[in-house]
Amino acid sequence: MAFSNMSLGGQIQKASLKGRVRGSESSAKSITFLILLWLGLLIAFSVLLVLIVTTLLDGYTRLDARIFTNYPSANPEKAGLRPAILGSLWVIGTVAVLTIPLGVAAALHLEEFANKHNRFNRFIELNVQNLAAVPSIVYGLLALGTLTLIGVKEKNIVLGGAVALSMLVLPVIVISTREALRAVPMEIRQGSLALGATPLQTAFRQTLPSAVPGIATGSILALSRALGEAAPLLVLGALVFVRFDPNGLLSGYTTMPIQIFNWTSRPQPEFHVLAAAASIVLLAILIAMNAVAIIIRNRYQRRW
Repeated sequence: MAFSNMSLGGQIQKASLKGRVRGSESSAKSITFLILLWLGLLIAFSVLLVLIVTTLLDGYTRLDARIFTNYPSANPEKAGLRPAILGSLWVIGTVAVLTIPLGVAAALHLEEFANKHNRFNRFIELNVQNLAAVPSIVYGLLALGTLTLIGVKEKNIVLGGAVALSMLVLPVIVISTREALRAVPMEIRQGSLALGATPLQTAFRQTLPSAVPGIATGSILALSRALGEAAPLLVLGALVFVRFDPNGLLSGYTTMPIQIFNWTSRPQPEFHVLAAAASIVLLAILIAMNAVAIIIRNRYQRRW
């Protein structure tokens, strides 16, 4: 009898809880919030869709081989993106070499070895999180000051631009790598240590390989952000009219966002069409990089 009373009381309590939850979901405030949320998403998506469609309609006529093989020219019919595409590849490749090993190493230290209660380590963690939200032009100014301090005269070189963009995306890579490391179950670490492995061996042979999908996804997304940046490079005096291919870290360069900025500032409508075509190329590259990140995540991500 007592057991049945307890069961009945539990059922009544669950029914009451469900009623309160349903009532809260159907309240006027909740419905108003959901309507405003979906309205905001609809407006943002509509604006983005209109912008993409307008760009496609404006620039599809110049999506031919000339835009990939020709150099910039005063004649919009002969102008192309070749130096900008090669310059973007040089800069982003250098950024990847500079930031991915350093960012992964910093995240591994902070997550696996650093003392969480140490004030200095907590200060570092706080600053890494804050640096991820700093405007990109600030990193351009910081890179400009750093290159000036060490005596670099020519700042509009591939290495200078890569340093500025590396400082921009390094906090993002650190944060995404730490999140990927946190997703690895503690039982893997404990099992490795129980079998006699050292903490360093556990980190490099168990934890880090298990977090590679998340690390790769975060790194690709960070590099795609760097690919679309122009403000830090303009601060460093990146060239806006280049008729040669960059051939090294100390070579002059331009990138696709800078070339688009140059063409949109021209008064001739033909250059605006060319800028729209270049924007489509840049957008396609960014979508491809994001697609690669999604494929890596879906194919190699483990369900613990």
